[in-house]
Amino acid sequence: MTSNASRLLEEVLQLAPNERARIAAELLSSLDEQDDDVKAAWAAEIVQRAADAEADPDDEEDWRTALDDVRREVLSR
Repeated sequence: MTSNASRLLEEVLQLAPNERARIAAELLSSLDEQDDDVKAAWAAEIVQRAADAEADPDDEEDWRTALDDVRREVLSR
């Protein structure tokens, strides 16, 4: 952490709890911001998955079976 960040943290820790909570929420929110390209890629993925599901609704795997497959693969490493 830079000296500026350390100094800022010390100042923020002196604030009232509700003010610290507001700052913490704003900081966390800033980490959730996504690039427009990422948002567009996720939107395209969702559209593709929905189209695949509609095209062949019988082509699905029970989530328990998929979870068992993942567990087997992970535990075999």
